[in-house]
Amino acid sequence: MSLTKVTAADIRAMKGRGEPIAALTAYDFSLARHLDEAGIPLILVGDSLGMVVLGYPDTTSVTMAEMEHHVRAVARARPRALVGADLPYHSYQTVEIAVANAQRLVAAGAEAVKAEGGRGILPQVRAIVQAGIPLLGHLGMLPQSVREEGGYHVKGKVEAEHAALVADADALVAAGAFAIVLELVTPPVAKELTARLPVPTIGIGSGRDCDGQILVTTDLLGTSPGFIPRHAKPRLNGRELVRQTVRDWRQSLGKPV
Repeated sequence: MSLTKVTAADIRAMKGRGEPIAALTAYDFSLARHLDEAGIPLILVGDSLGMVVLGYPDTTSVTMAEMEHHVRAVARARPRALVGADLPYHSYQTVEIAVANAQRLVAAGAEAVKAEGGRGILPQVRAIVQAGIPLLGHLGMLPQSVREEGGYHVKGKVEAEHAALVADADALVAAGAFAIVLELVTPPVAKELTARLPVPTIGIGSGRDCDGQILVTTDLLGTSPGFIPRHAKPRLNGRELVRQTVRDWRQSLGKPV
């Protein structure tokens, strides 16, 4: 990986080179530093911090103030990676609110923002891009809509969903999104969108044919508290390693060295 700073344009150009895009989440200084030193080009301060860090049941309780706090922590690592940040639930309901909150995240240290939805948020997407802030789209299963939808469901299985995904993706590209996350999109549709779109697709639970993949880092490391989704196959049994290390340290107390 180049030692120069990664930009949104660099992420978009990776598609043309056929270079897989690896993206992971970070919520604090130390994890951001680790990911950057491992060569990850895109670090997302995701609103998944609601469950992973703050103990909320889903992402809908995460506030702008909480996002700003964690963006600042990640930005202090001064990563070469592009630092993206989620616009949290109900923070981009109107054009004016969307731009103001995107600017708040940039002021905290984000270099791009992510918003969930397609044609329904196009005025907000256009305004954010016109304000000079790179925007990462997010289609498929939308975690901020989990309560309205009654859970997490794979999208694109029926033709109406397929057609909507295509129309939403085309619209996001036309509005200026530099890449689009596809979450829980059925793999044939994700493959079709990847071939169709001039910008990268970054999959999560959407098969192997996207231009890149993103995971919640604690799912990858096996340290997420409680549920780890099926599409996230931990590469480390982090929970047990942490517990065993703490047990070993505790048992060593008071023993001669």
